[in-house]
Amino acid sequence: MAASSSSNEDNMVEGINVTPLVDITLVLLIIFMVTAKIIVSQAVPLDLPKASPGQEVQMVFSVELRANGDMVIDGKKLPNDEAALPLAKEAQAKTPDLRAVIRAEQTVQHGRVIHALDVLKRAGITKIAFGVTPVAVDDGKTPPVPATP
Repeated sequence: MAASSSSNEDNMVEGINVTPLVDITLVLLIIFMVTAKIIVSQAVPLDLPKASPGQEVQMVFSVELRANGDMVIDGKKLPNDEAALPLAKEAQAKTPDLRAVIRAEQTVQHGRVIHALDVLKRAGITKIAFGVTPVAVDDGKTPPVPATP
């Protein structure tokens, strides 16, 4: 008898099934889209000032804390920090969308800044910002900007 070659023994895969590959790729794409959205949404929420259209101007309540212990509100020197409370309440009553800006000298103690925050909060002002002076980056070519007193 002659040996017969059976086609069952030599069954080789003649094509690749790409359906599982496409399924895995789509699942990975969905995972990347969801995680990218989560990563982007972890930014710090900012309360940015609104641009005034024409006549409407946003009012700013300026608070300056000086190193010698003085507190200046809207250009007026106050005898003590507690005198700021009635002024802040009055300004808040006039303008409900009032924004306070605290500018403190570099040597002012942290506790005074926190106390000023508390006074503004007691007056009902919730939109508070800090005024800072930008510092130039030293690239070796430009002289450093002196700190303002």
